[in-house]
Amino acid sequence: MLQIRPLQPEDSLSALTALLHRAYARLAALGLNYTAVDQDEATTARRVAGGHCLLAFWEGQLAGTVLLQPTYAQNDCAYFTRPGVAALHQFAVEPGLQGHGIGRALMQAGEDWARGQGFGELALDTAEPATHLVSLYQGLGYEPVSHVQWPGKVYRSVVMSKRLGTLAA
Repeated sequence: MLQIRPLQPEDSLSALTALLHRAYARLAALGLNYTAVDQDEATTARRVAGGHCLLAFWEGQLAGTVLLQPTYAQNDCAYFTRPGVAALHQFAVEPGLQGHGIGRALMQAGEDWARGQGFGELALDTAEPATHLVSLYQGLGYEPVSHVQWPGKVYRSVVMSKRLGTLAA
């Protein structure tokens, strides 16, 4: 029922952008202006071009996504520039499909990708007031390591990281 694969050139960035809007609507309702709340298709294209985008399909329908970024040369979040650290962004699951393990599978696929690329750590950030997300990521083994105030955001973000072991043979 669940398939996870990299974004392909024939995949619709319009559909991906719409998924992000639906998935981030709850955060928008909390007054949190995440980029994915209302980004346009050009922003989606620019963001996925810089990393490794994974898509999840549930019964053939787009159900989730996550974007992995190799270590940044420069970033407003200094933690994302640390050697050996990949970053995870644009994590989203279709709201009506949450609770089916799609998000956990996407996170695992992202960790596997990072590990397979030789990264020893995977970091992410989320709005500090989004305590439900902070708890979710802690439950997946991510620990707070820093904070960042992104330009134009009305919240401070907590940066969380997980050390990655080796892939099982």
